[in-house]
Amino acid sequence: MKQVIATSNAPAAIGPYSQAVKAGNFVFLSGQLGINPETGEFVSASVAGQTGQIFSNIKAVLAEAGLTLDHVVKTMVFLADIAAFAEMNEVYARHFNEPYPARSAFAVKTLPKNALVEIEVIAAID
Repeated sequence: MKQVIATSNAPAAIGPYSQAVKAGNFVFLSGQLGINPETGEFVSASVAGQTGQIFSNIKAVLAEAGLTLDHVVKTMVFLADIAAFAEMNEVYARHFNEPYPARSAFAVKTLPKNALVEIEVIAAID
């Protein structure tokens, strides 16, 4: 059985998907963009700025499920330009402690709303 996780502290889903879904001992978060949930706008035109807001959004959705970044076991990073990997990674590294989650990173042609970066995560419930 799956349970939808939703919070007003992160951008609302703008299509036929949920912010997150709990299934068994896992919570699967949809990809987050660097959008301020109050304004619906990007917080920055930089990869670093968008990545910082993404983590605020991820933390808000995880908190709604009673979890933190320490519960994250897998991340997937999507970049509009792989050359921005180092800039994203500098911000990303500030948010995780060892043992780090598994991660994959991809350059994609275009992201929703022409975002520069999108991150989705999977968290495990203790």
